Amino acid sequence: MDDILVGSLMTSPVTTVSAATPAKDAAVLMLEEGISSAVVVDADNHLEGILTSTDFVAIAAADASADAFSVADYMTTDVVTTTVHESIEGGADLLIDHGIHHVPVVDDSEGVVGMVTTTDLTAYLSGRVDAETARAWT
Repeated sequence: MDDILVGSLMTSPVTTVSAATPAKDAAVLMLEEGISSAVVVDADNHLEGILTSTDFVAIAAADASADAFSVADYMTTDVVTTTVHESIEGGADLLIDHGIHHVPVVDDSEGVVGMVTTTDLTAYLSGRVDAETARAWT
């Protein structure tokens, strides 16, 4: 697994929103895209946070309407990230060590370039994405 890199398994492009996006609009977008997280970026595509389906649980638990809040009110700002050059073993370790399911893949100059998830790693480990295909993507 050491020779397969995060960049070969990540999903790209990533669904992004701004911090000013109304939470309800972000929720609708996530439902339409069939995803459980949206990366929050600034105008230059640099990471500001992440909004996940778990964050919407917090909105519901607060008995709040998503209409009344922006993404900035509920996004996680202390985001664990990785790069395209990280091994998938290292990426898996990040997910396990932090108890998370999504890790944005970032580049210093391009900003957010992808997302690696537990689903991506599972697809690789299950053989749905083979090592040859994964290597070709890097």
